[in-house]
Amino acid sequence: MRIGLTGGIGSGKSTVAHAWVTLGGALLIDTDAISRALTQPGGAAMPAIAQRFGPDFVTPEGALHRPAMRELAFRDPSARLALEGILHPLIGAETERQAGLAQPGQRVVFDVPLLVESGRWRQKVQRVVVVDCEESTQVRRVMQRSQLSETAVRDIMAQQASRARRRAAADAIIYNDGLTLDQLHREVGTLLASPLF
Repeated sequence: MRIGLTGGIGSGKSTVAHAWVTLGGALLIDTDAISRALTQPGGAAMPAIAQRFGPDFVTPEGALHRPAMRELAFRDPSARLALEGILHPLIGAETERQAGLAQPGQRVVFDVPLLVESGRWRQKVQRVVVVDCEESTQVRRVMQRSQLSETAVRDIMAQQASRARRRAAADAIIYNDGLTLDQLHREVGTLLASPLF
């Protein structure tokens, strides 16, 4: 069973992803972690990024200069598309390589922040699970953990699919607002027990 897991920033998606592993023995494939590895010093994406964007977008250590790229991508949609054009084929190849490591009968959970936005993931997975919460909760959680301003958090959220669009794409929704960790784990356990999953 290939499961796509997504949710807006601050929704608790990563916590839910790890619950699939600890409670259900799933193989977790984290596309954000893959993306970070590709853009570290020596990462497979860095030569193409340096060639396309120039030295201002590469740190002295040879990694992607994330703040500079984030600012450019918000300002210039064509730059974001160019970066995605470099990263997405590499991420796709690595996710499939990792998925090939699954044991027979083992669930594979793909943690994909932009699953709905990409348009490509729906056909790669059999089920989509969305972790959802109120936008005010997203803002509060992200501000607490990252020291970003409310404006910066809302700018990031504006780049992501709306809650309604994510929910419309879901086979199952975990509403993670006001839940304790134990309650959240019970929600995951309910899905694990479902014949759909």
